[in-house]
Amino acid sequence: MQDEAPQPIWIPGPQFAAASRMAHYRHWLGEQRGVAFDDYEALWRWSVDCPSDFWQSICDFFDLRFDVPAMAVLAEPRMPGARWFEGARLNYVQQVFRHARADRPAIRYASEGALPADLSWSDLQRQVAGVAAALREMEVGPGDRVAAYLPNAPQTVVAFLAAASIGAVWSVCAPEMGPVAVLDRLRQIAPKVLFAVAGYRHGGKRHDRGDTLRELLTALPSLDHWVLVPQPGFDSAPAGAPPPRLWDDLLEPAELRIESLPFDHPLWIVYSSGTTGLPKPIVHGHGGIVIEHLKLLGLHCDIGAADVYHWYSSAGWIMWNVQVGGLLLGATIALYDGSPGWPDFGRLWRFSEEAQVTVFGAGAAFYAGCIKAGVEPARIAELSRLKMLGSTGSPLAPEAYDWIQQQVRDDLWINPIAGGTDFAGAFVGGNPMLPVYAGEMQCRCLGAKVESYDEQGRALIDEVGELVCSAPLPSMPLFLWGDADGRRLRESYFDTYPGVWRHGDWLRLTKRGGAIIYGRSDATINRFGIRMGTSELYRIVEDEPEVHDSLVVDLEYLGRDSWMTLFVVLRDGAAFDEALVGRLQAKIRAGLSPHHVPTEIVVAPDVPRTLSGKKMEVPIKKLMLGQPLAQVANADAMANAGCLAWYQQFAARHLARQSNVCWS
Repeated sequence: MQDEAPQPIWIPGPQFAAASRMAHYRHWLGEQRGVAFDDYEALWRWSVDCPSDFWQSICDFFDLRFDVPAMAVLAEPRMPGARWFEGARLNYVQQVFRHARADRPAIRYASEGALPADLSWSDLQRQVAGVAAALREMEVGPGDRVAAYLPNAPQTVVAFLAAASIGAVWSVCAPEMGPVAVLDRLRQIAPKVLFAVAGYRHGGKRHDRGDTLRELLTALPSLDHWVLVPQPGFDSAPAGAPPPRLWDDLLEPAELRIESLPFDHPLWIVYSSGTTGLPKPIVHGHGGIVIEHLKLLGLHCDIGAADVYHWYSSAGWIMWNVQVGGLLLGATIALYDGSPGWPDFGRLWRFSEEAQVTVFGAGAAFYAGCIKAGVEPARIAELSRLKMLGSTGSPLAPEAYDWIQQQVRDDLWINPIAGGTDFAGAFVGGNPMLPVYAGEMQCRCLGAKVESYDEQGRALIDEVGELVCSAPLPSMPLFLWGDADGRRLRESYFDTYPGVWRHGDWLRLTKRGGAIIYGRSDATINRFGIRMGTSELYRIVEDEPEVHDSLVVDLEYLGRDSWMTLFVVLRDGAAFDEALVGRLQAKIRAGLSPHHVPTEIVVAPDVPRTLSGKKMEVPIKKLMLGQPLAQVANADAMANAGCLAWYQQFAARHLARQSNVCWS
């Protein structure tokens, strides 16, 4: 139910608001550009109506230094195909190291069982220079792909910056990902070099990845070299693997040479999975990422050079990239590698005290875990330095807002954001000058023309619709790797509403300018903020001899844990027993990741399909969220409509065991 007259749970104090970079930016616009705004809504409207003026102002306010200035900010304001800052040249790494200083560290890092240690700006630059020189010696140049199978460690940041400095294209997978998921990604981009670990620690346990690493090295024929990055207990290559280059040998003294690159030169490849085919390899450019992260982190998260910025993430989640973006503002980034729940859910709060964190972020699932575990952060850690607590990955429950105020600090700015891997930014997020309402994000982000559309493409207010962006952003994908004619890009984002980006989330925009996300509107699996295509799971499940067919539905509820049901259709004579369930769970855990093991596995009589044979994941998802059968499926357009009655009964039983389902 929607609140009749909701009251804010937090209002920024006058000093807090006035000291924010958002306030400084508004003042700067008045002084330097002669434009003034009565409120944030007017500022946002200007930012989307005058995109060239707005994005140029971001470059100037943050003193982004181009080697060659742009001929025009936005030459082609269409989607897809917008052309940003044509003629401009720069490099992501150049913007990072212009902030180098001696009095503050660049990276603060801890792992399970290890207290935080610092990496200075000078040491970071020295290591990046050494690795970059080694990559050049390996004949890596602009446009070549450099891949990684690494945890959230300083070496991962160093390797990324080294690759970016020479114009190589970076791509990283986390070591908890299994070989199927990793190869589905890296085979598409044919990397020339792979940085990898042979194992890692998580949850107090050693995880040997020797078998997976050998499989990757064998299955990636494009590799010319691989570099072993040592981890505690895993400092040698697995038996049978080709001889590696050793990380420490790459750190020889060298001069840091940063290539000057076009604004849209590829920076990295990240992956967002759809419901069919392999994961989409999304290419983002140097310039678009720099200015999006300056805006998002500098204005909407109020991060500056005096901050210690931590966002808990694995290296395979887009929030790792966003965390590294703190270096673009001169902030100290605080990395933690390990389980947030080991030895207990107080670990990250104690890390925040140890690392002197001022800006803290995590997935919504982390806060839910803390609530369930009965953690009281204010009792176990000194958190007075915190000025902002962020959340993303899935909707943050209203109860979590209450818990943060009661158990962390009642005067803390709570700042959930929602965006995506697809453009490495946020569509809706925070503002240190606005009040906070429980269960709601404060505003649409500057420059992002976000709207909620109904099925006919009409904009909605205070009703749930599809989250769309009706104007281009500089960090939207340059292209999808291997998508020569752009067809897959158009089908992924622009087919539903031609010329308008459809993101795949349910959104309600409130009359007061806030935003509420209700989870995914498509069939993509979103577990703990990490998205995975259903096709990836089907390949593993249907490889099991007993399984004839399968269908998976991942449900995100506003304010509650996600629920993932895997329906399996068995072959004739096959038995559904604990042994089969255990094998399926183990294969999903090993081949994809532990995050993507279903909540339940259920035997179904058939998988509903359209006349063209497509699995009907979204209709079954809507059915399980409580929509009437007549509104979600057309029997005349189905190949096997007879199975719908079974799914209708299953959905009714599912809804009976759930409570507080939010749909409208």
